[in-house]
Amino acid sequence: MKDLRLHNQDQKQDDKSQARLDYEEGLEFLKNKETAQAANMFHNALIGFEQEKDINGIANATDKLGDICAERRELDKAMQLYDRVISICQDQGDSISVFSIDKKKAKLHADCGKYEKAISMYLDIIDQYNAMRNPQGTVDTLETLAQVYLDAGKREKAADCLQTAAAIHEKYKHRKHAEDFMKRAEELVAPA
Repeated sequence: MKDLRLHNQDQKQDDKSQARLDYEEGLEFLKNKETAQAANMFHNALIGFEQEKDINGIANATDKLGDICAERRELDKAMQLYDRVISICQDQGDSISVFSIDKKKAKLHADCGKYEKAISMYLDIIDQYNAMRNPQGTVDTLETLAQVYLDAGKREKAADCLQTAAAIHEKYKHRKHAEDFMKRAEELVAPA
């Protein structure tokens, strides 16, 4: 998730709060794959943002902490953090960020083997992409959902997802992509 409307990118270093500086340092640690240091800086930033009552700062620091917990596959902690971000974003009327967090939560459920919950969330995400008239998002999510179904041992459902993705490509005259998806679907249900 990109930062919410947190700050002015052109803000001078001297004008930034300690929380903001900690947050930016956390981003640098995260970029360098130093997650323990990043977590520490995001935690410090979160405390600072809470003291400043900076709602967007709280959301962004909490989101980054959730990402770190998700990477460590700490399901419960990551979900708590993501749910806090969703609550803030809903209060702010930021449905795009809520959607972004929902995608992270679905992936985390899948990564942790909670397939039924992941499947349910991915189906909701597909509905949202359809409502937004975003066929690429729909196809990408169908492909992801197909993998979740495969991981859950549901080959026919995975094939259905790939066939649906093929139909979407066919609708837009993307014949090569449609053929690729249909071939993959057929391979899933072909006798061994």
